[in-house]
Amino acid sequence: MTITGDKAKPKGVLWTPEHRVTTFGLLLMVTLIAFESMGVATAMPTMVADLDGLALYAWPFTTFLVASVVATVLSGRLGDRKGPAPALLAGTALFAAGLLVAGLAHDMPLLLLGRGLQGFGSGLLLVSVSLLIALTFSDRERPVIYAANAAAWVLPAVVGPSIAGVVTVGVGWRWVFLGLIPLTGIGLALLVMVTRRLPAHVPGASASRAGVVPAVVAALGVAAVTWAAQHPSLAALAYGGAGLVALAYALRKLLPAGTLTSRPGLPTVIASRGLIAGAYAGMEAYLPLTMTEVHGYSPALAGLPLTVTALGWSAGSMLQGRRLDWSRETSLRAGFALVAAGLAIFVFVPLPSFPGWMAFVASAVGGAGMGIAMPAISVLLLRYSPEAERGFNTSALQLGDWVGSALTIGLGGVLLVSLASAKEPSVAILVLSVLLTGIALLGVRLTGRWPSAMSGTTR
Repeated sequence: MTITGDKAKPKGVLWTPEHRVTTFGLLLMVTLIAFESMGVATAMPTMVADLDGLALYAWPFTTFLVASVVATVLSGRLGDRKGPAPALLAGTALFAAGLLVAGLAHDMPLLLLGRGLQGFGSGLLLVSVSLLIALTFSDRERPVIYAANAAAWVLPAVVGPSIAGVVTVGVGWRWVFLGLIPLTGIGLALLVMVTRRLPAHVPGASASRAGVVPAVVAALGVAAVTWAAQHPSLAALAYGGAGLVALAYALRKLLPAGTLTSRPGLPTVIASRGLIAGAYAGMEAYLPLTMTEVHGYSPALAGLPLTVTALGWSAGSMLQGRRLDWSRETSLRAGFALVAAGLAIFVFVPLPSFPGWMAFVASAVGGAGMGIAMPAISVLLLRYSPEAERGFNTSALQLGDWVGSALTIGLGGVLLVSLASAKEPSVAILVLSVLLTGIALLGVRLTGRWPSAMSGTTR
């Protein structure tokens, strides 16, 4: 492994005078988005019942997803044309507007409008945050900010559902949304300060590559697959299949050439995100069901392995953030190997003859692998991307994450309907776990191939 530049670890990367405002603004917004994501799921049964919307229970989640996918693609296009500033500020403002609309909603249409605004704002932010990191932090410093970014998800993952439950019962579900608005205002003020210091942007030639129509088609395709996974039936197979066809069309426009075949280099980086996110999301989606129906855990305890995942993820991310001389290509492959090991352990969890505590071991190992792999993917994406195409490639990366997750979760739904049931899921979850382990092992193999000029080099 060769290393260029100073081997000494940068001191005070995040909180130096030139970085502290950027760091605080980014981490605050990431924490708020994470808390909103965790808290809404907890409060959703109460809010839809209060608004007489139980028949539309899944729509607030689906609306958020569709808006996020469209905004992610458009944010990449806008970033290549104008830089990260417009999407950063617009995304934060729209996220705050969505919180306000949802918090004041008196019926389901208004709640869905609020969720759509939140999703659109989050989608704009996800891409523009990565572009801001690229402009503000050097290649060698980026693992540190990505480690902090992962840590910003941990506290909401651990305490977010509990706090949202207390707020929902104590003062009402509306404050799950309204309570975040003042902090979002602080985040917006900080990001305004940051964007004023950014250099003038030179538009990229790739800005026209990602259009509105493919973005909408991709969003509808992801929504159809996700809805089919949430409502498994014979009819779901039909519209889920139609969603796959729509995705195939859209991905040809929205992903760099060679991504679907994992061509060495940038295509491998983007394909890796879809593979590793899909493999792990497929396990996480059906883990609580496995714990409750196979091992008799209460609903409160069934989600504890997910908390272990969050802690392992943070630990893995902090470890890679302290090892700035690591090859990020090697880190990515090691992360895939740990995820594969965690999923291989999870293969035994659906079997009643094995103890449920194995899920905690699987979550710790797999979470650590995700914590090592995901920052490596982000660093490599910026390293392999021409500066003028970073927006397009970052949006493709996030899209790959959502598509991979939707496909594996949908596959689990199909297996649950065809091989088992929600009350006796063992066979379906066993088959799914084996397939997910295979996906992670495929990632190990694919991430061993890199262009010779870049392989093993940390810059």
